Amino acid sequence: MASLSELRVKLFADAADLASIERYCADQRIQGFTTNPTLMRKAGVVDYVGFSRRVLELVPELPVSFEVFSDEFPEMERQARLIAAWGHNVYVKIPITNVHGESSMHVVRTLADAGVAVNVTAIMTLDQVEAVRSALLPEVPAIVSIFAGRIADTGVDPMPIMREAHAMLAELPRAETLWASPRELLNLFQADACGTDIITATPEVLGKMASVGKDLAQFSLETVEMFHHDAAVAGYSL
Repeated sequence: MASLSELRVKLFADAADLASIERYCADQRIQGFTTNPTLMRKAGVVDYVGFSRRVLELVPELPVSFEVFSDEFPEMERQARLIAAWGHNVYVKIPITNVHGESSMHVVRTLADAGVAVNVTAIMTLDQVEAVRSALLPEVPAIVSIFAGRIADTGVDPMPIMREAHAMLAELPRAETLWASPRELLNLFQADACGTDIITATPEVLGKMASVGKDLAQFSLETVEMFHHDAAVAGYSL
């Protein structure tokens, strides 16, 4: 297994609390940031615009993705144009469909025609990747976010899908594949093996980076010590 320093895949932090974002700004391993309305709600964000502008004060250069939240396509486009105007490093996250399953690719193409950098999100099939490919333009930056973690949750190996998705976008030099919703640090190495351009991870997953390369025998001993300590503290007896 490669060391973290040998990986080619770019590591983005998926966070919506300012303390975590500020901390990761100082970590040279982090090369970008993503957010979404669910993470923002869990973090207690109530002012979408105010929070986003504060993030961009903390992250003035690295790519940052903010998501539209309208389900109506005209309003989705209006929000996307507003968000894109917040900074040169902003990518606008557009869901692959609305909640009725209607494709948003006409919105993506309109935004691409206007030079807006998009991050098409919630993708889980190669048919969806093909639809995105048809909507993008070679000269406009884009991220194609494939939810490999959720694919794996269904019992399907996401690695063949990620490999094929990367190959499908080969003729779009400014489009990058993104492994979304990783469940464990191993996914970072899997994404790299697939040729995936970016993987995004929450603070919970990023916190496991200290274990990379750890001696497994030592890790085993530490686990036994943890069980013994917790049983003693709990005062268990038979």
